[in-house]
Amino acid sequence: MATIKNIEVSIPAIEIKMFTVKAVGDSPLIVHAWSEKAKKEMLDKQMKKASKGKAAKDPFKDYVDSLYWLTKKPENITQDEVEHAKFGFPAVAFKACAVSAAYRGGIVGNKVSTNSAFHIMGDMIEIIGIPEIREDMVRIAMTVDIRYRGEFKNWSANLNIRYNANVISMEQIINYLNLGGFGVGIGEWRAEKGGSFGMFHVE
Repeated sequence: MATIKNIEVSIPAIEIKMFTVKAVGDSPLIVHAWSEKAKKEMLDKQMKKASKGKAAKDPFKDYVDSLYWLTKKPENITQDEVEHAKFGFPAVAFKACAVSAAYRGGIVGNKVSTNSAFHIMGDMIEIIGIPEIREDMVRIAMTVDIRYRGEFKNWSANLNIRYNANVISMEQIINYLNLGGFGVGIGEWRAEKGGSFGMFHVE
C-alpha cells in the first residue's frame, strides 16, 4: 500500500502596492470614441442589412460623439454643456503606451511579463481639460473625408496604479510611463503612429 506524505509548500505572498501619478499633456490629445451610429452601421453591414445611404454630415454631433462621456450626455447638447461635463479616456491606452515603450526600448524582453506586473485601475481615466472641436482632412484608401473630433489642447489625468512589488518597482513604472508619453503617446495621430499628438510626462 502506498503511503501519502503531507508536503509543506511555501508560497511567497504577492506584495501588492498602489500609488497615484499625474500625467500632464505635452501635446494636444485627439479623441475618437465609437459613436452609436458608427457601431450600428457596422453591425448592419455584418448582418447584410440594406444600407440607407449616408446621412448629411453634422460636424458638431460628430465632435460630441467622438468624446468619451463620463457624465450623462444631454439630448440637445450645446458647447457650454460640453465645457461643464466630464470626459475620460480608456485606461488600457495609458498602460499599452507604457508597455510598448518599455518593449520597443529594449528595457524588457517581452510585453507579457510587463503587462501582468502592473495595472492602471478603472475602465476610463478622467481627462482634466476642456475639449474643442477639431477639423481634419483624412484619406481612407482612395477617398478623402473631413473628420470632426474632440481635442484637449491642455490636459492632464490622474492614474491610480496597482502593481506587484516583487516583480516591478514604482520607479520603473514611472519611467515606462515617461518613455511612453514621449515616444508612443495616446489617442489619434499619436507619436507611435507618426504623429505628435497625445504626448505626456509624469509630473
